[in-house]
This record gives sequence, structure tokens and C-alpha cells, in this order.
Amino acid sequence: MLRFFRRIINSKAGMVVTFVVLGIIALAFAATDITGLGSPTGAGVTGGNVATVGGESIGEAELRTQAASEMESYRQQQPTLDMASYIQQGGLDGTLDRLVTGLAFLKFGEDHGMVVSKRSIDGEIASIPALQGPTGKFDQTLYERILAERKLTDAGIRADIERELTQRRLTAPTIGAAQMPQQIVLPYASLLLEKRTGQIAFIPAGAVKTGPAPSDADIQTYYGRNLSRYTVPQRRVVRYALVTPAQVNGTPTEAEIVKSYNDDRANYAPRQTRTITQVVVLDQAGATAIAAKVRAGQSVADAARAAGLEASTKAKVEKSDYAAQSSAAAADAAFSAASGAIVGPVRGATGWIVARVDAIEQVPAKTLDQARADIVAALTKQKTADAMGAIHDKLDDAIAGKATFDELVSDGKLAAITTPPLLANGINPDAPTTKPDPAMTPILAAAFGAEEGDSPQLVQIGEDGRFALVGVGRIVPAAPRPLAQIRAQVLADVTADRAQQAARKVASEAVARLNKGAPLAQVLQQTGLALPAPRPLSIARAQIAQRQGVEPALALLFSMAPNTSKMLEAPDNAGWLIVKLDAIQPGNAAGNAGILAATRNDLGRSIGREYVEQFARAVRADVKAKTDPAAVARVKAALLGQSGN
Repeated sequence: MLRFFRRIINSKAGMVVTFVVLGIIALAFAATDITGLGSPTGAGVTGGNVATVGGESIGEAELRTQAASEMESYRQQQPTLDMASYIQQGGLDGTLDRLVTGLAFLKFGEDHGMVVSKRSIDGEIASIPALQGPTGKFDQTLYERILAERKLTDAGIRADIERELTQRRLTAPTIGAAQMPQQIVLPYASLLLEKRTGQIAFIPAGAVKTGPAPSDADIQTYYGRNLSRYTVPQRRVVRYALVTPAQVNGTPTEAEIVKSYNDDRANYAPRQTRTITQVVVLDQAGATAIAAKVRAGQSVADAARAAGLEASTKAKVEKSDYAAQSSAAAADAAFSAASGAIVGPVRGATGWIVARVDAIEQVPAKTLDQARADIVAALTKQKTADAMGAIHDKLDDAIAGKATFDELVSDGKLAAITTPPLLANGINPDAPTTKPDPAMTPILAAAFGAEEGDSPQLVQIGEDGRFALVGVGRIVPAAPRPLAQIRAQVLADVTADRAQQAARKVASEAVARLNKGAPLAQVLQQTGLALPAPRPLSIARAQIAQRQGVEPALALLFSMAPNTSKMLEAPDNAGWLIVKLDAIQPGNAAGNAGILAATRNDLGRSIGREYVEQFARAVRADVKAKTDPAAVARVKAALLGQSGN
């Protein structure tokens, strides 16, 4: 968790959630894939508490706060996530599970003499980049300010870190376990060699009759039962104003151009550059031998290669640069020699240098007019960056002073733009054919990471320094489209659903006859429908394991008993598939060293997590962790806004 935490808080947006994440430090356990641990229930958890662990309680308020914090953290990656979806997808249960498991590990560690020192906790807090001041060291004032802003306490943060560190120390040796005994590997490896044969048939939805056209009542009923299908996710009206280099005047004055030329006059003076090929030899005797070969007519590169060395070429290098790369003595010798001359051996920084002066180039002085274009370009770039930085700092200070979006736009003489209600991906559901603008991605990310009433944000949107002032104009809650707007779509869906249900009935009856022993071809003929011919299946489990994506029908084939049939819904409501398994040919990996080794490696990558999961269950049982389902239900109701009468 701390690794994830340090990574996310390096961004500006991450600063906002820094202490939300610290408040849910127990998510560290989730980072090791320890999810879905069963929450043992039982008596003994009394009013106001959702769980007791080793004599300590976890209250309903703590669970509500933790769940809200975790959901907000997840929303950084999934902006459209809301509390209802979070709970429906098991988020609250996971939050409680992590709280209970984290506290269980802490109590288990305490019972066995494990102590997390104050210095360790101090070190974890001090190492968080977001809490480091201008000097790069921990800033206590900044820490206290952010605690106050997030309504957190130092004691609470320290308690969370203590749990995380205890958990990490207890599980670290186990999570790395990767050894698998041969007796366990062999059955799994043999499974990979298992081969299955069968047949697959298709009952298309378009091949069955759907009866009379749906009535208005049918359409209304279907619409009411499938509101989620027609619900538009949360949208946001985004207000933003761009600040680009074109909006500032970065053109330098004549006086600035002249001053820059005079300040850098040395760069425009006449100078000499030389192209030098050299080899560096550790000992003087070796360098002398190479120098003799070069003076006899051999190239520096060939002479170096014969000695097992590699020559290098310094192209158009000035004397000062060459001296820095080699030595002052080597530079003096090379820049006093004529073109084509051999230099050395001369003592260098790391050995003895033998060099050849390949070329000498005299670079004439540059007048102001000759240097003007380069000077103007450099000054324009610098002045533009300074002007953009000044605007950014002014806006940033005003935001810190609680200025509104309208005030910032007015004071900065910016042009505000208001988008229509957009989804997080930039699509406007009211104009689905309009493609989202990729340049809006960072702006939308900032807008969907904020809430209505939050202060505006400054978002970098280009490599040339341009940025945007971003605010949330309005949040449009997720809601189904009115039936009147989408009646044609609902009518088509009702018709397709009827066809799918009719095809399901045909497939169900066919499967029943197949499981009584009727041949597949005969069963398909008895349907009286024009159906495609069944397709034979023959595949080994290893072939499926090697594929990126597995057809659901093939996965079903390997979960069936011989001489049985099952049905499976085809994608996109296209109909139903009937899978019939005819035979299983068992595999035997004994003596197959390659597949045994591969299976051992695959299992070894997950066995550590399995051990930790079992360890966690044992720890929870040891400290007598108990939860109260009724209290958890009350928390769910409260979070969904269903708690009060």
C-alpha cells in the first residue's frame, strides 16, 4: 500500500487524496491479493459495533468512514464509481474484511511479542514525499495542516501504519514461498494433458418465432425491468479556461537582444574545433606500441582493435571540452598538432592516450545580426515560459485564497469554455456520433476527480507549458433516459429478448433429450428449425491454457461429466449454444520433465498468496474475530441513504 501511496501522491491530484489513502492504509493487504477472506460471524458483537477482534471493537461509524474513504480512492481510477455500485460489487464487504484482518494481525503480533517501534512509524511518515518541505525533509507544519484539512488525527494515522507494518512483517516471509512438492505438481500437470472431445450446436435467436408484436404495455414493462440498461452514467458539465503561449507576449526588445549578445560574447567569438580519433590504454608500454603502429601507417581504430581495445572519435570538439573529457596535457598536445598528426602517448584521466588529429575547423566569429535569430528564439522561449509561470503562480495563489472560477477568469482576462454534460471518457451521450477530443483527457480527469463546490484546479495540458483552469460546473446524476426518447430502441430490445427466450426454451428442451441419450443430430432435427450443423470439438486442456482468451463453450467443455450436455448463452443475445461432451482422455505427465517444471513454476507463483490467505484465516480464528451481519446491513443501508424513517 505504501508503494502505491507514494506513487499516487507524486501528482498534484494525489495531494488531495493523500490522507484519504493514509486513512485506508489497510488496503496494503489487498495489494498482496489477500481478498475475499471469509468474515466469520457469530455472537458476541454488541450494539454499535460491526466486529470484535481480540477484545477490540470496530464500530459502525469507523466502517462507514473507511468505506467512504476507500470508494473515493478507487474513484481516482474509476471516476463514475458511486456508493451503490461500490457496495453492489462487494466493496463494503472487502473494506470490513481488510479492517478485521488488519486488526487481527495486529492483535496476533502483540500476543506474540511483536512491537512496531515509534521510530519505524516516524520513518514511514517522514518518507512520504507529499510531507516533505522545500528542503526535502519532513515538514511537521505541513503534516499538521493536511491532517486538519482531511479531518484526520496523528494517532489514527499511526495506528493504521502500525497495523500495516505488523501485517507486512508477519506475511512477508510467507508471501515469497514458491516451493511445490512433486506429489502436488503431478496431478495438475497431468490435467494439462487431458483431452476432451464433443460437439457444439447453435440455436440462433433469429431462427425461432417471437409471436405478435410487443404492445405498449410490454414495452413499458420491459423498460421498467431494465432501467440499468438505459441509464446514462454520471455526467459533468466542465468549465475551463486555457492559458497558452499565444496569449502572452514573449517577444524580446532590442535592448534585451543586445544585452544577451554582449553577455554571451565569448560564445560568438572565433574558435577552433578539431575532430580527434583516440584510444585510451591503461599502461604506457601498450600505448607506446599502438602509437608506433599508427605512426607506421595503421589507423587508430585498427591498431586499437588488434590490442583488444575500441577507438572513439570526438567530432568537432573544442579544446576546453576535450580537456574535460581527457586531460589538460592531452588537450594541449592535440590542439597544438597539425591536421593528420599523431599525438601521444599522453597521460589522460584514466590511462594513456594515443590520438590522431583528423580535421581542424576554424569557426569564424558571429556578429549580432548573424546571431540574432538564435538569440530571439531563445529569449522568446524564456520570456514566454516566465510569463506563463507568472500567470500560473498568480492563479494558484488566488485559488489558495478561495477565489471562484468566475473571479479567476475575470481577473485573469481568460476566455471560459463550458462543455455539455460529458461522460468521464469525453463522450456526449446526447451527441454519440461526436468523437471526444483527446486534448480534453487531462481536463476531464481533473473534473471527474473533484466534486461540486470544490476549488478550481490548474492542469498541465501540453509540453509547451500550456495549462488549463478547470472547475466543475454541474454534476448530472446517473439516470435512465425517458422511454419516449428511446422507444424504438426498447422495442427492438423487447423483440430480441423474446427471440432469445424462445431460443432458450428450444435449447433447454434439446438438452433434456440429449441427457436422456438421444443423438444430437436427431434432437436438432426434432426442433423443426433451420439450424446450422453441429461442430465437432477436440482439444487438450494445455491448448486452452496457452490461449489469451478462451471461448466460453470450451471452458464449459472442461467442467462437464462425460456423456452429458449443457447449454450456454451465446454472446450479444444471438441465441444459445449446446455443448455435448462425448469422451475424456486422461493425461499422465509422469516422466514429462518439461511440463512438470512449467507447472511447478506456475503453481509456485500463487502458492505464497494461498499460504498467506490460510495464515490470515488462522490468525482471525486465533484472536476470535467475529462480525455482526445485522450491523453490517445497517451500515450498508446508511451508506445507501436508506437508514432513517
